[in-house]
Amino acid sequence: MRFRLVSVHPLANAIAPLLDHIGGTAVPADQRQPGDVVLYWEGAPAVAVRLPGEELTSALDRIIRAVETELGGHLPDLPRPDKQRAVRLLEERGAFTMRKSVETVAKALGVSRFTVYNYLNRDQTDRN
Repeated sequence: MRFRLVSVHPLANAIAPLLDHIGGTAVPADQRQPGDVVLYWEGAPAVAVRLPGEELTSALDRIIRAVETELGGHLPDLPRPDKQRAVRLLEERGAFTMRKSVETVAKALGVSRFTVYNYLNRDQTDRN
């Protein structure tokens, strides 16, 4: 799981999968900061949710998160065949039409840009 859980409130445990998916963080309500979303449990502040910054909500990041969900793991942790499949899925969804997408995908996969280009070229060769 990717989310960071600072609170041990049962509500934080209940929302953990959502936080993992969106890259949010649960913090104790008394440690909330401006911009955090406070969630209540039985009428009292229970946990605050710190949402990711704008850089994590770009279209490319949303596509990457969807592919991670589909493949059932974080991209850097996947074996090479699954990383290759991830690149195929990202290409099918238009990820590589976006500016600096190869660099972003390489970082998300934990590989070099060269490796991403190799995966793309291999996929094109296999199709022909």
